[in-house]
Amino acid sequence: MKYLLSLYAFILLFSCTSQKVNSKYSAIEYEATPCFGFCPVFKMTISPDRTAVFEAEHFNFNDKPSKDEFSKPREGTFKGTIKEEDYNKLISLLDGLNVKGLNDKYGEHNITDLPTSYLRIKFADGTSKNVEDYGKRGSEKLSEVYKFFENLRKNQEWTKVK
Repeated sequence: MKYLLSLYAFILLFSCTSQKVNSKYSAIEYEATPCFGFCPVFKMTISPDRTAVFEAEHFNFNDKPSKDEFSKPREGTFKGTIKEEDYNKLISLLDGLNVKGLNDKYGEHNITDLPTSYLRIKFADGTSKNVEDYGKRGSEKLSEVYKFFENLRKNQEWTKVK
């Protein structure tokens, strides 16, 4: 009986520990700014419960973009719930980055037509980390995170709210 009780306590303790891993981020935000081409312009914020807000400005939905889109109104604000598998993948990517150890800024501003990515992370312990990456080439792992966010625009279900 002692062994059964110990096993149950171990399982309970282990399950609590694994749940805390997924909640170490209280908010994850990614923002992509314009370039002189057809770079998607958007901001996405994801909460620990997987709810997300996607603020689409330009070049997010059109397969044949043109510069005329800048004269059109912004594409809108959307809400959705990130699929659990995708959320877990995002957490895994962020954990692999060692977010708190990242530089605050990457990229040289000596070329004027590159987009900038902003990765803003709020941690459950109250701290935060903001990364600005001009040209989106801070590191290979950062580029993988940016690509992941850009794919979330298209592989999730979004409901327009305004």
